[in-house]
Amino acid sequence: MIAAVTAFSAGSGNVRIPLPPKEEIAKLPKDGGAEFNRLVFEPSPYLRQHARNPVDWYPWGDAAFDAARDQDKPIFLSVGYTTCHWCHVMEHESFEDDEVAKLMNDAFVCIKVDREERPDIDNVYMTVTQAMTRRGGWPMTVVMTPEKKPFFAGTYFPKSGRGGRPGMMELVPHLSALWQNDRDKLLKDADAITEHLKALSSGTPGDGLGLESLGLAFRQLKGRFDSDRGGFGQRPKFPVPHNLAFLLRYADRTDNAEAVEMAVKTLTAMRYGGIYDHVGFGFHRYSTDP
Repeated sequence: MIAAVTAFSAGSGNVRIPLPPKEEIAKLPKDGGAEFNRLVFEPSPYLRQHARNPVDWYPWGDAAFDAARDQDKPIFLSVGYTTCHWCHVMEHESFEDDEVAKLMNDAFVCIKVDREERPDIDNVYMTVTQAMTRRGGWPMTVVMTPEKKPFFAGTYFPKSGRGGRPGMMELVPHLSALWQNDRDKLLKDADAITEHLKALSSGTPGDGLGLESLGLAFRQLKGRFDSDRGGFGQRPKFPVPHNLAFLLRYADRTDNAEAVEMAVKTLTAMRYGGIYDHVGFGFHRYSTDP
């Protein structure tokens, strides 16, 4: 039986070439050989989708971190899942691109993780990404030391920068230069991030939230509010229900009409946009609309 991977390559319009039978895969060298990378041996359909990428992917495991220490390289961690639109876009734009792959292979030891196979890893590094960037999503991109201390995090990156978002062609050389030329500061920052995350997970009870803290949270949301299209931050946006719930509860407590307007503007934009299923009703997790 052929271990077929049936997902489409984003933007290419072509079905992926099926992987060879298990018997042939078993004969491949440990690194996958000339045609494949190490993901060809993995059971996850999502990881197998990346088995023909020119990126020298490792699965999560000791071998990847040992290689990073031996080669004195940081880890490039990419987390996604099979039905993630932007995961497929980033694969097509960057991970299938020989130019980007060469930069990545030269600068990093690269790890691919299926969040549906390893929700534990996804949870840890989503916490990292949200703490460092105040947003999260997939594909999740984290760069860390071989000791698993993160110093950079983000989500989707195109091949080349656009719309204020850096591209892989700029980002990879920049991070590589920091690793080579300013490592002491980078490691210090990584230690600080790690300690901050330990504090977040320590379980130490926090103080009660007063109006001052609630007002600060409101002002932070207001500063990120898109008054034209609704929502918060830059596109692509993901709905965050607890932000809207907070605005409505804050308005109820303080009679703040602006908080209501922000919530209503966002919900109205969602109702009339592509994120809403106008035929079957209900909301998708996100859409490619602005």
